[in-house]
Amino acid sequence: MSKKLVHTPEGVRDIYGDEKAKKMEVERLLREKVHAYGYRDIQTPTFEFFDVFSKEVGTTPSKELYKFFDKEGNTLVLRPDFTPSIARCAAKYFMDENVPIRFCYQGNTFTNTSELQGKLKEVTQMGAELVGDDSVQADAEMIAMTIEALYHAGLSDFQVSIGNVEYFKGICAQAGLDEETEMELRELISGKNYFGAEELLAHKNVNAKDREILLRTSDLFGSVDALEDAKKSVHNERSLQAIERLEKVYQVLCDYGVEKYVSFDLTMLSKYNYYTGIIFKGYTYGVGDAIVKGGRYDTLLSRFGKEAPAIGFMVVVDDLLVAMSRQNVMIAQPKKHVQIYYREDNFKEQLKQAKILRAEGKNVELLPEEKGRL
Repeated sequence: MSKKLVHTPEGVRDIYGDEKAKKMEVERLLREKVHAYGYRDIQTPTFEFFDVFSKEVGTTPSKELYKFFDKEGNTLVLRPDFTPSIARCAAKYFMDENVPIRFCYQGNTFTNTSELQGKLKEVTQMGAELVGDDSVQADAEMIAMTIEALYHAGLSDFQVSIGNVEYFKGICAQAGLDEETEMELRELISGKNYFGAEELLAHKNVNAKDREILLRTSDLFGSVDALEDAKKSVHNERSLQAIERLEKVYQVLCDYGVEKYVSFDLTMLSKYNYYTGIIFKGYTYGVGDAIVKGGRYDTLLSRFGKEAPAIGFMVVVDDLLVAMSRQNVMIAQPKKHVQIYYREDNFKEQLKQAKILRAEGKNVELLPEEKGRL
């Protein structure tokens, strides 16, 4: 047999033994907390039509999708994230539903990128979506639930940073930037490439005052005091309303008692262009990227025919496990297996004992004695 056949392609890996047991335990704890908030499980297909994740929807760039064809010639893709799939489901099955709908999910996502930098192409995501509620309370519920879920899973040293894409969009509109320039500027600022951002704004002949305001957003992060600084930096109504929304969300988060885990970042943007308002990311030690990403996407469902606001979050379970391992966070160990050895002449007796122990909830291995006791 070729050695190539026993190895995995670049960007994917096998998970087994204690590591898999720990992963399942963390997933169970996350799901337990999300269920406590009234969210119900939903399962969507691993692959969907290409249009579900198209550029118009505002999801992953086409070059980063795993694409293939079915026998009818339709272009299909492995899902790169869950949110568009959930939006499609909500539009299909709950078109006439007016009360808020709470979904939660768990499964693997696939990103076809060559810029791995230690990341996997296939990861497990777990998350939740709240459809049909555009309130401040819904924003706060999603963030508070994220914080409580991480804590319930065993993580205690982390921060959830919150922004509002409307703040940045308001400044861009004030500066007269077209959509293409705004997208390019978003990418530069998201990548912390401030020299590139300054060069772009100069090339587009943005006046000095608006250019300064746009570049100054990079300094607007930290505690709730950053919101006051952000408010002083702008004069357009759209950006001011974005700050007001953040202030109201913070007050509700204080009611939840989770404010010590919260910070603010007015430069926070996302490669997912379907986000329309509140956006947040969760950070901890031991990994180089956010372990949680979420936000409000009030126009996404309309792409599938349903007018409804929505907000959601997802946690990358694989990254959470790496962080917990590097922080020496204890995860409940799986139950030890009881090993019962048998011979040809006592198999029935040993099987009877194994059945009794299994009925008591123990994990039992039946092993032939000639294989040797471990």
